[in-house]
Amino acid sequence: MTPLERALRERIQAEGPITVEAYMEACNTYYYATRDPLGLRGDFTTAPEISQMFGEMVGAALADCWKRAGASADAIYAELGPGRGTLASDALRTMRAAGFAGAVHLVETSPVLREAQKAAVPDGRWHESVDDLPAKPLLLAANEFVDALPIRQHVEGVERRVLVAAGGLAFDRDGEIVETSPARNEAVASTATCLVAKGGVAIFIDYGHARSGPGDTLQAVRGHGFAPVLGDPGEQDLTAHVDFEAVGSVARGAGASITPVVTQGEWLLRLGIESRAQSLLRANPERAADVQGALDRLTGRDQMGELFKVIAIYAPDWPAPVGFA
Repeated sequence: MTPLERALRERIQAEGPITVEAYMEACNTYYYATRDPLGLRGDFTTAPEISQMFGEMVGAALADCWKRAGASADAIYAELGPGRGTLASDALRTMRAAGFAGAVHLVETSPVLREAQKAAVPDGRWHESVDDLPAKPLLLAANEFVDALPIRQHVEGVERRVLVAAGGLAFDRDGEIVETSPARNEAVASTATCLVAKGGVAIFIDYGHARSGPGDTLQAVRGHGFAPVLGDPGEQDLTAHVDFEAVGSVARGAGASITPVVTQGEWLLRLGIESRAQSLLRANPERAADVQGALDRLTGRDQMGELFKVIAIYAPDWPAPVGFA
C-alpha cells in the first residue's frame, strides 16, 4: 500500500467516499511533488522531449503573432506546466532570434520540476498559478497541462465517488459517464481574462476531443504504459482527455477570441515542421533516422498527430495565430 493510499483510506473512513475530482487532485499533487516523471526513466514522454522541432514551431507561432500585433516591448513568455523546461528553451531560442526580448514566467507547483526548469531556463521567474502572472501581454504555451487537472465524473446526474470496498479502492457507481473539469475551466478563464485585459495569445496543446460528449477518459500511466486508475495512488500519472469544445466556450465567455480546433499533426505541418526537419537533416545527416522518427511521431495520424489537438486563445485586438486554417 502506498503512503498516499493509506492517507486516502483514512480520509474516506473519516469523511465518507470522496469525489473523483478529490481523488485525482490528491494523486497528482503527490505524484508531481515527488518526482520527475518524464523520459525513459519516468512514466511518459512529451512532445518537447521528442524533438527540438516541436518547441521551435511553438516559438515561431508565438513570435509571428507577436510581430503582427506590433511587437510589444513589454510582452512576456509564459508557460503552464513547463515540464523540464525543454519547450521553453526551444521556443525562446526561436523567439529571441525573431527579436523577442521579454521576460520568462513559468507556472509550476512541483519543487522537483522547478529545479529542472531552472537549469533549462535560468532567467525564468516562477509562479504558483495563472492568476500570479504579471499584468502584461502574454505569449503563452500550455502543452499537456490541462489533461492533468482534476475532473468530475457524473453517472445519471449523480457524482461518482471513490470508496473502500473488498479490501481496496473502488468506484461507487458505473454507467454512462459525463465529465467536467472546474479546475480546467478556471485555468482557461484566468488565461483568457489576462489576454483580454492586456493582450496576447495562448496556445493549448493536449490530447482530447474537439467536441463535447459522454465517456470515461480518466486514465493512469506508469512506466510508459496504462495502469489501473485506482491502483498505487500517487505513484502514477492520472490524466483525462481534454474537452476542447468546453475550453473554447470558456475562453469565449471571458471575452477572448479563439481559433478552430485542429490536430497537432495538421498544425505542425502548416507551420513548416517538414522544412525544419529537412534543415536538421542537412546539418546532421548522421541523425536522419532520429529526425524522421521524431517527425513521424509528432505528426503521424497513428501516433501523436491525430489524438493531440491544438487551440489558440487570443485577445480580440490581436491577429489570429497561424496554423489553424
